[in-house]
Amino acid sequence: MSKSKENYPLILTVEHIAEILAVSKPTAYELMNEIDFPLIRIGRCKRVQRDEFFQWLSRHSNSSFKTRKHTSNDR
Repeated sequence: MSKSKENYPLILTVEHIAEILAVSKPTAYELMNEIDFPLIRIGRCKRVQRDEFFQWLSRHSNSSFKTRKHTSNDR
């Protein structure tokens, strides 16, 4: 993560999550589907409150997430 938490907007997009975690957008989407992820749905859009995300990240700092191989149909 190159920026500090305060440099991100109050509502994060999948692009922000991918940037913060240095992962691909498909991987960020997969993390957003975790049961305890603090996801906000606005129509079909997925968003997350910045502070809630960083709290979630702190709680999962020692966790490992298994991702599946993506196909062109994923999104």
